[in-house]
Amino acid sequence: MSTNGAPEAIKVENVAKSFGAVTALVDLSMHLGQGECLGLIGDNGAGKSTLVKILSGFHRPDRGRIFVGGEEASIRSVDHARSLGIDTVYQDLALVPTLSVAHNMFLKRELVVGWGPFKMLNNGQMRNRARLYIESIGIGTLRSVSSEVATLSGGQRQAIAIARSVHSGAKTLLLDEPLAAMGAKEGEIILDLIRDLKEQGHSMIVVAHNFIHIVEICDRVNLVQHGRITFDKPTAETSVEELTDLVAAEYRAKKAAGG
Repeated sequence: MSTNGAPEAIKVENVAKSFGAVTALVDLSMHLGQGECLGLIGDNGAGKSTLVKILSGFHRPDRGRIFVGGEEASIRSVDHARSLGIDTVYQDLALVPTLSVAHNMFLKRELVVGWGPFKMLNNGQMRNRARLYIESIGIGTLRSVSSEVATLSGGQRQAIAIARSVHSGAKTLLLDEPLAAMGAKEGEIILDLIRDLKEQGHSMIVVAHNFIHIVEICDRVNLVQHGRITFDKPTAETSVEELTDLVAAEYRAKKAAGG
């Protein structure tokens, strides 16, 4: 249970996953409170991506239990995860650059008018709803929902992908490197958006390598090492220096072992 008595948004118990001879997760346990922003850090290959893909329905765990909103769930697919209110925004965003913002917002769930063979895209309604969706999460830098995504900045594209997830019914967002390769100005758009979503009650897991961002926007941080959570602390009780030292110590240990 969360500290406020509500069921946790997500709880993972002793999850394991292997790919042939490669072990990705080993009895990993973690939890995400309702309305909490959890930072997930760790070296490449530590198991972060595998955990996110299990929660998003892309992979099935070999063993272990997952609870969503206090109820045990066997997440069967990406669509099943979305039906449980879990959606993932990956680095590649899954946006179509040549389509407008509005069409990307309704990709694969387009609004239509008419019936039978006479159905047509309801472009006006999609534009109106997209504008409302974007305004509701505070993306004030976007000029027009008719703009092609190709003309937008990296920060704006990331914001559009997050807005699409939120307004498709996601209550829990898994954000995979949402600030990767962004400048300070673009990054601030996403940091502000994450803060706003947290205030609106969304639960989030943020995978990031930038510890400054983790400490700034997350309530708690987990370090994944060798397929396990080895560190779990509120960000108010840790620091960028401590997190850097933990990861650096792992790097030195690998180098000493010839890894």
